[in-house]
Amino acid sequence: MPELPEVEITRQGLLPLVNQTVKSVVIRNSSLRWPIPEHLPATLRHQQLLGLQRRAKYLLAQFENGTLLIHLGMSGHISLLDRNYPPEKHDHFDIQFHTSCVLRLNDPRRFGAVLWAGLNPEQHLLLAKLGPEPLEADFNASYLHAHMQSRKAPIKNTIMDAHLVVGVGNIYANESLFRARINPQTPANQLSLAHCEKLVYEIKATLADALKAGGSSLRDFAAVNGQSGYFQQSYFVYARANQPCKICGAMIQNIRLGQRSTFFCQHCQPRF
Repeated sequence: MPELPEVEITRQGLLPLVNQTVKSVVIRNSSLRWPIPEHLPATLRHQQLLGLQRRAKYLLAQFENGTLLIHLGMSGHISLLDRNYPPEKHDHFDIQFHTSCVLRLNDPRRFGAVLWAGLNPEQHLLLAKLGPEPLEADFNASYLHAHMQSRKAPIKNTIMDAHLVVGVGNIYANESLFRARINPQTPANQLSLAHCEKLVYEIKATLADALKAGGSSLRDFAAVNGQSGYFQQSYFVYARANQPCKICGAMIQNIRLGQRSTFFCQHCQPRF
């Protein structure tokens, strides 16, 4: 599933579309996680794309008359193509611009979303209650520690809660906790302020490193130009079960937390 770095890299790859005007919209299959609104071809026709932002794992395409939300779901991918490039089996949605460019959403599993958020996207049901962005200043140790006090759930589950902080998906939660030397099973309310300082630092550093590496290309992700990321080459624990820890040599463990695979080193990440 594309996480924050992959969505941000997708956003950056689409920036050449800013200030271009929509010629047409094509909906080939509206049955995504939520139905693609039928009015989009009429709503977006002749509209200029004013900007592209990211909120959590959502892309926000800002047009003159409102904002389009796009979520890549489990397997979604956006390409920037020539408008004569023929669609393939799972190409469900196109925005064709007056230049030769087409924004095309491919989503084999159809867990993604294309939704209209109107003029006040921050009030949309999917965005209104999201926590702070992890790379911004308001996500800090004091904030995290204050919000840990009433939480008994494992710390890994907690930092993946988008109401607390957005965009820390399974890959980067595993990697950040390893870098911070915190066991993922640790109850969140047991973390001291010093632990929170270390964890916040490593979440920011891990996400920044992933962005520099072009994200993680495991199953479905590639940038809009088709280029793969290579952060997976730097993983300390994720998807490395029964392989030696790169730091101490102990075998990486794999357990289930919150129905997600969780990877850690028992030696480097002991229980408190």
